[in-house]
Amino acid sequence: MKVLLNILAGVALLVWGTHLVRTGILRLYGGPLRRLLRHSAGHRGAAFAAGLVVTGLLQSSTATALIVAAFAGQGLIATAPALAVMLGADVGTSLVTLVLSFELDWLAPILIVAGVTLFLRRQDTPIGRFGRILIGLGLILFALQWIRASTQPIVGAAGVQVLFATLTGDVFLDILVAAIAAVAFYSSLAVVLLVATLASLNIIGLPVALGLVLGANLGSGLLAMISTLQAEPEARRVTLGNFLFKLIGCALAIPLIVYAVANGQRAGLAPAGAVVLFHLAFNVALAALFLGFTNVVARVATRLLPSPAPGDDPSKPRHLDPSALDTPALAIGNAARETLRVADIVEEMLRGMLTVIVKDDRELAARLSKHDDVVDKLYTAIKLYLAQAPRDALSERESRRLADIVSFTINLEQVGDVVERILQDIVDRKIDKGRRFSEAGMAEIADLHARLVANLRLATSVFLNGDDRSARELLAQKVLFRDLERSYAESHLARIAGNTIESIETSSLHLDLISDLRRINSHFCTVAYPILEDAGVLARTRLLAIAPDDDPLLADRRTRSDADTPRTA
Repeated sequence: MKVLLNILAGVALLVWGTHLVRTGILRLYGGPLRRLLRHSAGHRGAAFAAGLVVTGLLQSSTATALIVAAFAGQGLIATAPALAVMLGADVGTSLVTLVLSFELDWLAPILIVAGVTLFLRRQDTPIGRFGRILIGLGLILFALQWIRASTQPIVGAAGVQVLFATLTGDVFLDILVAAIAAVAFYSSLAVVLLVATLASLNIIGLPVALGLVLGANLGSGLLAMISTLQAEPEARRVTLGNFLFKLIGCALAIPLIVYAVANGQRAGLAPAGAVVLFHLAFNVALAALFLGFTNVVARVATRLLPSPAPGDDPSKPRHLDPSALDTPALAIGNAARETLRVADIVEEMLRGMLTVIVKDDRELAARLSKHDDVVDKLYTAIKLYLAQAPRDALSERESRRLADIVSFTINLEQVGDVVERILQDIVDRKIDKGRRFSEAGMAEIADLHARLVANLRLATSVFLNGDDRSARELLAQKVLFRDLERSYAESHLARIAGNTIESIETSSLHLDLISDLRRINSHFCTVAYPILEDAGVLARTRLLAIAPDDDPLLADRRTRSDADTPRTA
């Protein structure tokens, strides 16, 4: 039992090490790597090379697949060059497997000590994050050493021989077992390294090991497909095409396993070396065979996964790329872009609201009210997306930006609710009852509405650029808006006193409307407060500084306190 636990611990450490390296590199170099993938889409050879380089650094073809699929879903890369990237990614991960299979046990403690030192001393800096990568590399090498040491005592055990003998002779079973393991471990790299280690200890024979290698490759393609099940069809085509490459490759390679075993034995290769070289040869052969047919496979994938009609679901996020979550700066940028979409929808609601008031357009009011559901869904998507961002990888500035995005989306969502209520009030209290605002009252509402739309645009600019001058202007507009509301309310009451029939009939609605417009404007202006607070120009309170002796309330309170205090002679 102890030996089995040690083996399981070694496998878990191997998987964790690959995870540390992958996430560490994405957080540190995610932006440049993504730009490399995007800019290589123009040429098939460049796309292949970019996939090889990026995956060589990430040590995960699945991570590369998710990035490229997200680009395809956003229309930044076509399916054919994306498939070329994936062929390069598979070669890249096989090269990493080859390097890690070398006897590098001496390097593991050096990497771990150096990585821990850098990470603990400079945890929130790029140097500290690079230390995290070194820790992951060290753990991979240490895990392989641990697995070899743990399995040696049971190599000759009869039960172990019987267990692994069940895999012998059935290549389809071998492929199935390895594919399931690759999905479960979230890493075909870890599975291939584990298979190489078991083969080097003669726990499994070379034919079984090569079948497991094919299964690990097929499992990595299946894992990428599973990870993009909820993505757009354009994104899923990339992982589907890559899976088709691997499926066809496995079908072609199964009859060749016997020849590969014979050639490996003839060349005197060690079992572990034969395993990793077969893994490399398989992916190089796939690239050579299919690199010229990426357009054909792309057409097949497009036929199997056609694009839906445009504009089917406006509430579906367009910029929340899940593969960017391991790179906080990119994830925050994606959330900010989606928030601007929400602001555009809110502006559309605001503009349409005035048309409803002027023209009594009941149908437009109904359509605009549905926009609030879109705002609510996008707000929820942005909130959940940012909740998945790793907090330990955020710098102080990124944490503040994340909080600002959440705050602005909350205010936009609340504005959507207010506009929806206003539209319902217009229908119920004006259109249905056939009432009209007075000419002067309508002019006041139109003036506040125009200022409100302008302030929304100014708030969006402040949110996007963080300019303290624009933030000051936005708060100045808030004061002006409040004063105008008060002034227009007094004018409305004066018209009522003058027996203006329209003003009397719409009095309650008119006052509620200008109050709601001021409330909406206040929501827009909240984006300015964090910026001005950081600039040190925001007062902590709006109360005037009054000395206690000059404040009648404080003076009265002090007098009563003195009267209640017992006096002694």
